[in-house]
This record gives sequence, structure tokens and C-alpha cells, in this order.
Amino acid sequence: MILDVDRQERIPNNVDLSSDWRLRRALESWQPKFLDWWKTQGPAHFGRNEIYLRTAVNPRATDWARYGHVRMPEYRWGIFLAPAEKGRTISCGDDAGKPVWHEVPGDRRNLIRRLIVTQADCEPASVEQQRQLGASAPSLYDLRSLCQINVEEARHLWSMVYLLHRYFGRDGREEAHDLLARQSGHEETPRLLDAFNQPCADWLSFFCFTCFTDRDAAFQLGALAESGFDPLSRTARFMLQEEAYHLSVGERGIERILRRSAQLTRLDPNGDARAQGGIDLPTLQKYINHWFAYCVDLFGSEVSSNAALYFAAGLKGRWDEALRYDDHVAVKTTVGVAHIENDAIVGREVPLRMAMNELLRRDYAADCRRVVGQWNDALAHEGSDFRIKLPHLRFYRRQGLYSGHYFDPDGHVISRCEWKRRRNDWLPTDADRAFVQQLMVPCLEPGQMANWIAAPSRGIGDAGIDFEYVRIP
Repeated sequence: MILDVDRQERIPNNVDLSSDWRLRRALESWQPKFLDWWKTQGPAHFGRNEIYLRTAVNPRATDWARYGHVRMPEYRWGIFLAPAEKGRTISCGDDAGKPVWHEVPGDRRNLIRRLIVTQADCEPASVEQQRQLGASAPSLYDLRSLCQINVEEARHLWSMVYLLHRYFGRDGREEAHDLLARQSGHEETPRLLDAFNQPCADWLSFFCFTCFTDRDAAFQLGALAESGFDPLSRTARFMLQEEAYHLSVGERGIERILRRSAQLTRLDPNGDARAQGGIDLPTLQKYINHWFAYCVDLFGSEVSSNAALYFAAGLKGRWDEALRYDDHVAVKTTVGVAHIENDAIVGREVPLRMAMNELLRRDYAADCRRVVGQWNDALAHEGSDFRIKLPHLRFYRRQGLYSGHYFDPDGHVISRCEWKRRRNDWLPTDADRAFVQQLMVPCLEPGQMANWIAAPSRGIGDAGIDFEYVRIP
């Protein structure tokens, strides 16, 4: 049963948790561990302040959220599942066209659990990466955005933990425990995916993270929304509603920095934005190169038997599988994938199912290019000749066919010596990071912005830019 959120329950939920005492007891035993994690690894600042947050109140597509000032420890998340689609069928794989599963098929149990755990692990990881950022917020507007993203990532974690407890018994409880035992960047118990172990110590990194890493999460959720295991699909569909805001924070944040950089460049006699207390455009390009490259690794290898297995099992489809494709079985088609042989790029045809990771990665890159186009329009509007360029999918790879090889940002093969000579031209140096870090001074007066970032074009909801998004005594 899917309801509006029962906000009076100890665990707010929309799945009638009170009618299943075993499940309720299991989740209530996990809740104190979650609260301990939130206190020790969640946002380190402004936890007791009233923050203008969006709260999901029902799972419908419209009128699903309310805005109001609330303290983060008192935030009541509770959407676990989106409504079921009547008559929904499996959208891909060997069972395409058959009714979806409402319980876990025994022969797919381990595969489904692995998918859920991998996705779930990303949610607390991003909160941990952003733990200290509130102390250096460039505005109350941005501080509020950070807090909104953090509480929604925590809600996403709860949604996945619900699936683990509801459908996987003891195994699920153990996996839920381990989600709080791992920690971003920890030497012995790191998060599962490398991008979620990267430091996010400044707001430029935060905006890159929300633009590129959260966009990866959105594409992964889109693939999971095609799952034949209907509870996973329904969970992913509602998470996508909230994820859209996370992407917009990154897109607009970087655009605001680009605009301000162009403005400060014009103001300086030597065209040096750094001399005017801003982040110069070449440094912005380096950060974009770094984060984009880490995120394309998140899709996995270009040729993958695991990807083929998930697709064949009907557990993970292509982006908009049901809408964009006619052949949902994909057993007779091949796709070209570039390989590296003797330091040369060689095209090869591989079975389509084996290339599912690469197809999703290409869709992701196309969407990133769309965003970069918007940034370059903003630079042109500011009178700047500089243009941001998205690096090639082969650049700076640590996973897949291109790991262990060296490429320039245009995707050309280069030697190790050339890479070492040019690396600092393409990726942030320690000096770049130190410079950006020293700009991270908080600006917490309503309507005011740090010098290195432009004001947003509009406020949040019905509020203006000068609204008191965080109440600071």
C-alpha cells in the first residue's frame, strides 16, 4: 500500500510500516545506528539552526513537497516507494514483456542485492564527503542548498535500507549495518566506488560533485528505474525527483562561478581573476576535467559481462529503455567500442549487451555536453572568449579499457613522459587547491555572496535571493 507520509510514526514512511511488526522492529533497531552516524558523520555545522527545507509529503508527481524552516535533526523524511504502475511489464532482457516481480526471484537474489548495496553506499558517502562544507558557505542560499541535498541523500539511504530489510532478511540487515560501517576516504573501510572517496573540501569541488557525480547517480537510477524488480524501480523513480535538484545546484553553481570569474577578469588590468579574489577560468577547467573523469569511471568497464548479466536478467536497462528502444532483448546487435592495441586506438564491434555500461556512459556524456553548452553561453554573455571543454571519455581513466594508458583531453594517446609533463596543465595541482581553499571564507548575511561567486538569478520556491534561508542568531 502506498500512502502519504505518516509523519507521526517513529520512522516516517508511506508503506504502512505499522502493519508489519517484524519489518518495523528491524528498521527501528537500525534507526539508532543511523542517528549515531548522522551525528558523527553528517553535517558538522548548523545542525541546530532553522533551515528553509523542502520536505517530501507524498509520492505523487505533483504537489509532493512542502517548504518551511526546520532543524535538520527534526527533518521527517519518509517516502520509501513511488506508486506502482498498473500492468507494468519487464522492460528489457530475456524476460522482456512479462509481468514485473513484486518479490525477489530466487535466481536473481544476489544480483539485486548487489545493485541495491552499490547504489545505497553512494548516499551516505556523499554526506560524509560534504561534512565540513557548511563552515565555508559562500551564502545562506548555498548553505541551504547543501543542507537540502544532505537530508535528501539521507532519505535515499533510508529508501534503500528499507528494500534491504524488507526483501533480504538477515543478509539485508547485515548489508544495512555495513552501509554505516564504511566511511568515505577511510584507509581500511572506504566506500565502494572511488569517486565517493575523493575529498570534497571546497565549494568548487562541491558544485562539480553535484553536477557530475550526482548526474552519474541520476543515470544509474534511471537504469534501475527500468528494473523488473518493481520495488527497486519504484524506489529509483522517486529518488530521481529529488536528484534533479541536486544536479541543478551543481550546474548553476558552476555557472555562477564562471560568470563571476569572467567579471573579475574584466576588472583586472592584467586579466587575472585571481588577483581580484576570484577563481580563474583555467583552474575551473582543471576541476571540471578532474571530476568528469572520475565520474565516467563510475559506469564501469566499456565491455562488461556484469552489465550484460544485469540487462539479460531484466534488472538494469538503458536510459529510457521503454521509450527510446524497440529491441529490448538486444542479442543480435553489436556496437563499436574503441580498444587500445600497441598504443593505437582500434575500433572493435562488441555484443550490445556487453556494452551496456558504455551506452549509459555515452548518454551521460551527452547530457554533460549540453550543460557545458549552457556554461559557454553564459561566458559569451559576460563577454569572455574562454570556453569550457568537456574532456574525452578516455582522459584520466582508472577503470575499464583505457586504464593504464595515457591520453590528452582530446582523447589522443600520449606517452607516459608527455603525461607527466602536461598533467599539471590539465588537472588541479596542490597549489591550485590551496588557492581555492583560501577563498573559502563564509558569507552568511542574507542576500550577500562571497566575492568569487555570482548571485543566483532567482531564489528558492517563492523566496527571493535576500531571504533568510538559514536563521542564524
